[in-house]
Amino acid sequence: MKAAIRDHIDQNLSFLKDKKVLIAISGGIDSCVLTHVFYKLKYDISLAHCNFMLRGKESNKDEIFVRELGEKLQVPTYTIRFDTEVFATKNGISTQMAARDLRYDWFRQLTEKNNIDYILTAHQKDDVIETFLINLTRGTGLDGLTGIPEINGNIVRPLLLFTRNEILIFATKHKLQWREDSSNSSIKYVRNKVRHKVVPFLKELNPNLLETFSHTLENLKGSQQIVKDCIRNLKEKTISIQGNAIHLDIEQLKKLNNPKVYLYELLKEYEFTEWEDVADLLAAQSGKQVFSKTHRLLKDRAFLILSELEDPKENDSFEIFENTSKIAAPIQLTFEKTAIPFDTKNHSNKVFDELFSNDTNTISIDYDKVHFPLTIRKKQKGDVFYPIGLNGKKKVSKFFKDEKLSLIEKENIWLMCSQKDIVWVIGKRLDERFKVTQTTSTILKIRS
Repeated sequence: MKAAIRDHIDQNLSFLKDKKVLIAISGGIDSCVLTHVFYKLKYDISLAHCNFMLRGKESNKDEIFVRELGEKLQVPTYTIRFDTEVFATKNGISTQMAARDLRYDWFRQLTEKNNIDYILTAHQKDDVIETFLINLTRGTGLDGLTGIPEINGNIVRPLLLFTRNEILIFATKHKLQWREDSSNSSIKYVRNKVRHKVVPFLKELNPNLLETFSHTLENLKGSQQIVKDCIRNLKEKTISIQGNAIHLDIEQLKKLNNPKVYLYELLKEYEFTEWEDVADLLAAQSGKQVFSKTHRLLKDRAFLILSELEDPKENDSFEIFENTSKIAAPIQLTFEKTAIPFDTKNHSNKVFDELFSNDTNTISIDYDKVHFPLTIRKKQKGDVFYPIGLNGKKKVSKFFKDEKLSLIEKENIWLMCSQKDIVWVIGKRLDERFKVTQTTSTILKIRS
């Protein structure tokens, strides 16, 4: 088996050579075999063990076992303890999902801190069919049916070619030690129920189940690649990036047979779950929205607009102190103060015209008319200003409406204020009260 893994690495995972790898080790047979093989192949390995504190003394003994193995092999060994059940309850997820989230987040922290290139996990062929069956019963698409990927970013699973029985034979032949997880025999968990009840029954129907399943999996992966190619071409026709938002062309989407299926493929990475509601947006009125945990999809005239949910911190105000030359947050702005030469005051000439600049992304204001610190904030109810070129005041909400801004565009606009007065609807319109005049002696030019 060691030779088979070595050949597999040489042919398909050659990028692992001469790299630092972190092995996720539970102490069970699969991860101990993975550790043994990569140690014997002289890879630069480290071990990482999570104690999820779910099995009392047994969990602690697993941790001690891994520590002792690391000392025996003389390789860096990292361990951590998680109060998994508390985390699961707090986040409203299952214990198994909590354990998964906790360990992978910690693995990523370890790789960054210790300059480790790849994370190796010990998933094997039986795990793949179990995952397939679990996803099938819960409802899924091609991604869920193509099993556990061998390579997913910097996470690599070198044992996917090998069955649980092959790993057991190898471990026994080489007299390896490992820990038995008593919870693996309990059918309390869905995966164990599939492992101990469903898979044995299917093997009775087809003794060559794993081999047959492998062929089926390859066929599904081929179909998955065709879908990916199709979606890549579709993105070129339907998607455009505008600022921080993704715009999907509704007319192009409506031309497709079963647009709902395509919307799922286009948007599945953004954690939407109500796909009927997503599809209904194509025919909905402007302003209709669908939310996921992380994103919002908005119907706006001819487009579906996808954007990240706004960080609540963006509702804060930000101060700009006198003599500031540049800020990077919440938006990028530069500031340039210029004194008007004496001979250009009180009359218009070329020098004055060059100093004065007003376009939507650059304003010139009378420095002496503003009070520092200036503030930047989002629109508030009742906001009014005096748009330059317009006689009189206007509500900011009415200004947004007249500019035909989408909901997302409105939410992304910042206001610059001097005390309680709006100086600039940033990127849109300067306030008349702060414009440069013939009596201005100092100009403050601001660029967004």
